[in-house]
Formats: sequence, C-alpha cells, structure tokens
Amino acid sequence: MKKIESFKTDHLNLLPGLYVSRKDSRGGVTVTTYDLRFTAPNREPPLDQAAIHTIEHLGATYLRNSEIADDVVYFGPMGCRTGFYLLLFGEKSCKEVCRAVRDTMNFIIRFDGDIPGASPAECGNWREQNPDTAKYYAARYLKELEHERFEYPSAKD
Repeated sequence: MKKIESFKTDHLNLLPGLYVSRKDSRGGVTVTTYDLRFTAPNREPPLDQAAIHTIEHLGATYLRNSEIADDVVYFGPMGCRTGFYLLLFGEKSCKEVCRAVRDTMNFIIRFDGDIPGASPAECGNWREQNPDTAKYYAARYLKELEHERFEYPSAKD
C-alpha cells in the first residue's frame, strides 16, 4: 500500500506550528487540511484527553460561528494527541488562516461558562472535559504561533 501523506512528515523534527497537511480537490472544489501542531511529537507528552475534548467543543463552536464559518468543513483532534486538524474549503495559506486560529485560541482562553455541546443529549462522552488544561494548551499554542512555523521539516519517503 502507498504510504499516506501524514506518515511522510518527519515527526522527529516537527515542532509546534501551523502547517498545510494536504489539499484535496474534486469537482472543482478544494479542501485544505491544516495541521495545528500543539506539541513536538515524540519529545513532549501527548495532550490530556479531557482537555482535547474541551478544545474540540470550543474550537469547533467558535470556528463555525466565526468570519470563516462558511469555509469550515471540520475541526477535531489528531489520534496521536499532539494537535488538531482544521479542514477548510479553499486554498488559503497558513499565514491567512493563522488569524482565525489565533482568534480561536483566544476564545478558548477567555471562555467562561458551560462548554457548548457538553450534555448527555449532545455528546457521547459529555463529562470528559478539562477547561483549565484546555486554556493552558491554547495559551501555549498561541505563543508557539508567534514563531510562524508554516513549513513542515523535510519529508521522508
């Protein structure tokens, strides 16, 4: 089988940042997958599962109500727990998307109240939330975005 694109990324040298993971086009429509890498894979502990869940709920809610709402296809965690994927219609650069990502992190940091969608009728694991740690991760990632790491390290074949 062919190796999928995300496995070609050099995870040994990957740092936190915002990267274009892939672009998929069909029928004249392009969907771009952005890699919001919160931690350095294999060198830092993975993100706390309950905090990931909170970031997912808050991030998806914010993005689907933001100025880029019409472009949002999906926002959710990576299985390796080192970050999130944001899928958008179109082919914006990381620099163009970075403002929306920063705004999302600021929303998470400032959020106070009930987590949207965190009820038994709306979520299959509604109790697993960790807003305080989610805010910590969002603040940490916001600082990492200042480095403007938008290019993956050299890919391995």
